[in-house]
Parts: sequence; C-alpha cells; structure tokens
Amino acid sequence: MRLFKLTFLMTVLAVLTSCASKMGELSSEYFTVTPQVLEAVGGKVPATINGKFPEKYFNKKAIVKVTPVLRWQGGEAKGQSATFQGEKVEDNNQTINYKMGGNYTLRTSFDYRPEMAKSELFLDFEVRIGNKVMTIPSVKVADGVVATAELVGQTLENAHVSLGADAFQRIIKDKREEQIMFLIQQANIRSNQMGAANSFTNEVKQVEGADNQRISNIEISSYASPDGGVNLNKGLAEKRQDNTATLIEKNLKKSHIDADIDTRYTAQDWEGFQELVSKSNIQDKDLILRVLSMYSDPEEREREIKNISTVYKTLADDILPQLRRSRLTLNYEIIGKSDEEISKLARNNARELNNEELLYAATLTNDANEKKAIYSQAANLFPNDYRAFNNLGKLAYEAGNLNEAENLFKQAASKQDAPEVNNNLALVALAKGDKATAEQYLGKASGAKELNETMGNLYIAQGQYDRAVNAFGDAKTNSAALAQLLAKDYNKARTTLDTVDNADAYTDYLKAIVGARTNNLQMVTTHLRNAVNKQPSLKQKAATDLEFSKYFTNADFTSIVR
Repeated sequence: MRLFKLTFLMTVLAVLTSCASKMGELSSEYFTVTPQVLEAVGGKVPATINGKFPEKYFNKKAIVKVTPVLRWQGGEAKGQSATFQGEKVEDNNQTINYKMGGNYTLRTSFDYRPEMAKSELFLDFEVRIGNKVMTIPSVKVADGVVATAELVGQTLENAHVSLGADAFQRIIKDKREEQIMFLIQQANIRSNQMGAANSFTNEVKQVEGADNQRISNIEISSYASPDGGVNLNKGLAEKRQDNTATLIEKNLKKSHIDADIDTRYTAQDWEGFQELVSKSNIQDKDLILRVLSMYSDPEEREREIKNISTVYKTLADDILPQLRRSRLTLNYEIIGKSDEEISKLARNNARELNNEELLYAATLTNDANEKKAIYSQAANLFPNDYRAFNNLGKLAYEAGNLNEAENLFKQAASKQDAPEVNNNLALVALAKGDKATAEQYLGKASGAKELNETMGNLYIAQGQYDRAVNAFGDAKTNSAALAQLLAKDYNKARTTLDTVDNADAYTDYLKAIVGARTNNLQMVTTHLRNAVNKQPSLKQKAATDLEFSKYFTNADFTSIVR
C-alpha cells in the first residue's frame, strides 16, 4: 500500500513538472511595446505592451501573473499586473487556449524618476499550478526613458515672471474750469460775473508761474439756451463767445501771459438741456426726454416742449438759465520729476518719492541688487501695497531662490489677491512639480500679462503639447521651444531657440536635441558643447540621455560628455 502511494505521488509530480516545463522562457519576439523607447509624459512613463502566448504553451491548469517592471541601476518600479488562466481554471481572468495560444494587451504607467533615464523595461512572470508557484525568466521588452518633457522644470527658470507695474506718469493732464453766466437774450458780461473771469485769470497765472506745470491751451465755449429761434440764438451765442474772449485776452495781456485761446459757440444747447433735465426731479421729465428722442428738428422740439404747459415754467425758471453761459477751460500739464531726479532720490532720500515714483525708480536700473534695495524701501514705506513684495519675489525667483520667492509672493497675496501674484505663485508651484496647485492659482490669474505663457508651462507638465504650443503663441522662451519640440515642430523650435530672451545652458541643450531629432550631428555637437561649457552638470545628463542614443559611440559626442 505504501509503495502504491509513493508511486502515485511521483506520477503526479512528474505530470506537474512536465506541464510546468512546457511554460519555459518566452522570447522577446512575442512582445511589442509602444513607444519602442519609453518617454516621460506629464510626469508619467506610459507603455502599451502587446503580448502573445504561443501555441501549445499555456498550461490548462496554470494561472500566470505578468508584471511590467522598469529597472535601473540601484532600483526598480513595478507597473500594473495582468493575470491570465488556463482552460481548466475556474476564475475571472482572461483565458488562454492551450492549443491556439492567445494575444493580450497590457497598459501600464510608472511615476517618472530621473534615475529612469538609463533603464530597461522587463516583464516578470509568476506561474501558479495548484499550490505550486514558480517563475519564468524575465523578458526585456523596451529601453527607457526619454525624459525631454521633464526639462520643463529647468526651462521654467527662463520663464517671464509677472511684475507689479508702477502707474507713474511723468506728464499728467489736468484742467480747471469757470463759468460766466448771461441773462436771457443778452451777451454783455455783467459786473457780478467779473469775479469768475478774474478767478480764472488767477488760476492761469498760478499754472504759468509753477515750475512743474505747463499751459496747453485755453478753451472758451459759449452757449445759448434752446428757447427762441435758431438764427437769434446763433447770433447771441457768437456774441457771448466774442465778448468772453475779449475779456480773457485783456486779462491775460495785463498779466503778461501768452497762451493759445480756442473759441467755439453752440447756438442751441440741446445736449446740455437733455443732461440737466435727466438729472432733475422735474415732473414729466420722462415725457420731455421722449420728445427729444422723437424729434431732431430744433423748432419741432421747442414747440412740443412748450405744449407741455405744466412743466414749461419750471424749465424756464430752473433749467434754461443754466444754459446761457460761457465755459472757460484751462488745459495744462503737471510735469513730474526727471529720471535722474527719481534715481537720485531713490538712492539717497526715498521718502521724498511717492509709491509710483519709487516703483518706477526700480525700472531705471538693470542691477538686481539696486532693484532689490529700491523695492525693499517701497515695501517699508508703503507696506499695504502688494507690488513691492511681488517684485521682490520676482527677483528671488529669477535668482533661483524658489522658497524665498514663494514667501514673498504669499506676502504680496496677503495685501491683494492680484492676478500677477497668482500667476507667479503658479510658476513656483510648477517649478516644484505641483501641477494641481499651479492650476488653482492660474484660475485666479486672469488679466496677468504672462498668463498664457504660464498656462503653456502647465500644459507641458500635463503632457498636452499642442495646447502648450497654442498657449505660448510667439513667446521666445526655452519653455515655448520645448513645447514645439515635443509637438515635433522642429523648425519652429529652432527658430524660437535662436531668439530666446536671456539664452542659457538649456537653450543650447534644447538646440542639441533638435539637432539629434533632425539628424544634424554638427548641431548636436556645437550646442551640446556650448551647454556643457555653461553648465558642466549637463555633461552627465547628456551621457545617458536617450535623445542622443545614436551618437553614444560617436567620437565627437563622447569627447564632450567624457
């Protein structure tokens, strides 16, 4: 009996071993991967694996778990597994026919890490038959990872940061007004109106005598009210104009002031009449305004309004007298401090400058330290204004101090939730790899001049390259060129890189990639050498960057990255 049991167990083991042995190593020819060389997109490394179990391979009682694994020196990352079963297994996995074999598609994705630049994608197989678990040798199916899209983290250093702009105006236009009033159907200037004329003359003298003010011109606009005939009112308004001009010219001559005087008259001031009526509380004013809209002929208007007898006396007493006038207007300019004065005061006595002048002073220098000193003064003297804090953050960002920039931008936001500040906070979030937070800030950045550019950077980080290209428009930045390169518009990318503002090492590195993708060895070596000279750490990156894989054995290339 004991001998029988031993024989039976040995038979079962032989059968299992025989079945398992048929599921041996699989050749790479049974697998295709898209893309053939893996690529980082939106912070992920996606891959679609099309596999095949050959005929008479899959054990009818087997369960096989297939796991994609991306391996590099010192580490690995596992992707989503897929499980398959033989014909005699009762489970819910995809069944593979023993005789016919079977095809399958496995989609996976890995969170990108810089170490993946020099890596290989394998498939691991775990076989379970009954209670027995064994493995089939792993199969390499792809190389990886091209991580050009991840350069957005570096190209952001070249991004345009939003400035909290000053509202400084060196020349401010201003005006002063007086009115001379007339009696009905009269054009003479009464003695009680001389005060207005004299007051106006004194205002002209003040402007003429001020060091920082300059007279542009004087306007005299004379009017007649719309009651009475057109011809009568025309002559009346013209006389009022002439009498007023004569008086003002006389006064200016006495004061030795030479100024241009422009005169005009309006025979019937229907526009002024409509304005006064609309602002009044006169009974039936809506009816009067309707008459004005219905009739354009002056005589018809006057006749229809006089027919509204209930209100005409009020119009005659309260509205029409205000229209019999000459309006005196002094147009002049207030001239601000010169650039030289502003710069000097910003350095030596900032308290004598207002906020707009102080913020403007920072635009008069290209020295970052001097800008920082001026903005610090502005933040001190005008602590409730967000712009100085924002602009200090801009300087910190451009110097590569992200944490300091973020702190300053948040201080600015506490003063005012301005579009420029939110755009800049989005840039910081992107530079730190936080796409979700960047998107939240950009939702509040409408109106910022650089919004589209920052949106373009977000789209690159999300792997939406065509949208990124559209968002950047004609921007001349490394990021704009990167978007064009990733969208495979190499000519446009090269043109953009040739005109980048503040070109740096990554400008040249991107040019080298364009050269590699367009099979231009000279472009690769020239610009890669420039990039490495500007930033030696790029030598190590280029040595393993699969963008240059076809040149890994080229003598000129290896001389650069050695």
